[in-house]
Amino acid sequence: MITSRLCRNLGSKRLFPIVLSFLLVHPAFALDTTDPAKAFAGTWQAQFQGKPFFNLKLTEQDGKLSGTVSRYQIQLNSAGELTSAELQNGEDPIADAKLSGKVLHFSAKDSSGETTQYEMEMSSSDQAELRFVGLPSHAQTPKPWALQRAAPAARAPTMKEKLAAAAQIWMAGQMGTNAPSSNAATSGSSAAPNTTTPALPALKLSDSFLDADLRQALDALPRRVNDQFKNLGDMVNFVVVGSKEQVQNSLEAANWHAADTDTKESALKAVLETYQKKDYLSMPMSRLYLFDRIQDFGYEQAEPYAVVASRHHFRLWKAPWTWSGQTVWVGAGTHDIGFERDQRNGKVTHKIDPAVDGERDNIGASLQKADKVKSMAYYQPPDAIREAKNATGGGYHSDGRLLVIVLK
Repeated sequence: MITSRLCRNLGSKRLFPIVLSFLLVHPAFALDTTDPAKAFAGTWQAQFQGKPFFNLKLTEQDGKLSGTVSRYQIQLNSAGELTSAELQNGEDPIADAKLSGKVLHFSAKDSSGETTQYEMEMSSSDQAELRFVGLPSHAQTPKPWALQRAAPAARAPTMKEKLAAAAQIWMAGQMGTNAPSSNAATSGSSAAPNTTTPALPALKLSDSFLDADLRQALDALPRRVNDQFKNLGDMVNFVVVGSKEQVQNSLEAANWHAADTDTKESALKAVLETYQKKDYLSMPMSRLYLFDRIQDFGYEQAEPYAVVASRHHFRLWKAPWTWSGQTVWVGAGTHDIGFERDQRNGKVTHKIDPAVDGERDNIGASLQKADKVKSMAYYQPPDAIREAKNATGGGYHSDGRLLVIVLK
């Protein structure tokens, strides 16, 4: 044998551990210590016409496999090939799981008490073949199904990771290093930092619905909102047409969160939701005025915990007029990216991204992505706002256009 010949030629027992180590780690002689059952653990799927219709979930413990198979409904042709296949509700536990090399034998009993026997053979780490065995002679046997290992579900971030992400978002806003929004380049507007929402598709625009009555009403809109001291602030930069229910349902579908209106209650809610390991995303907004009254609604999007410093948000006011019998909502949206000094009183306040057109487009794109938009178009009113300051003294700039959104 190789081992004995090497030891005899070397003539030293002290070298034996070195030789043995070489034999154990060298690819040509390495011992396979991997538990074969672990290779099967995971979720496996079979697909028909690009859609999963069968799930096999396997778990390993102490070298033994257990799990479930999903319920399914299939139809076969005379050759045993699938002609239709659909995933059904419910799962059945597997039994009698036994490994024989690269083949796993198991069975599953459905709700009617009928038992089906399977063989699963792995061809690679993420691919396998599923075969039906032991079927009665009169039963039609399906051809083997190709199985693909499903990617593991993403792990939910820990509180520490959420706090770290919030700190990075806040620092990016303070240092002016936020990434530009993907919408701005395609819509022709200035880019807004967009660190807290995923990339959104370009706006699909149409101007066919902007009739003379609507244009006249838009021309008469106030260009800016104001605070309680009549200081002019954020610009009016979008309009939504739809009922209250349409607006609320559409914004919820687009992952916008209604802002809390009571500061004291919101503090308690934040503590309770943190204790319950939930994310508090409904931080209150300051009260601003349009049509001589405060906003009807405030909505926001933000990363968990970063909502204090960085959030996409807007306010909505119900217009004192309707268009074609429909309710009209007038909005002002900005993107908070950090903190700065309030020039009215020297206190700390939110700092907005000066390129406010990016937030206007972000609002429209989020509703469009949620498939809640019937029509959408830009409108350039007279005396458009190009450059101004908000009520706290922060500067911003715009192309001056309104985004007019009609909901489905």
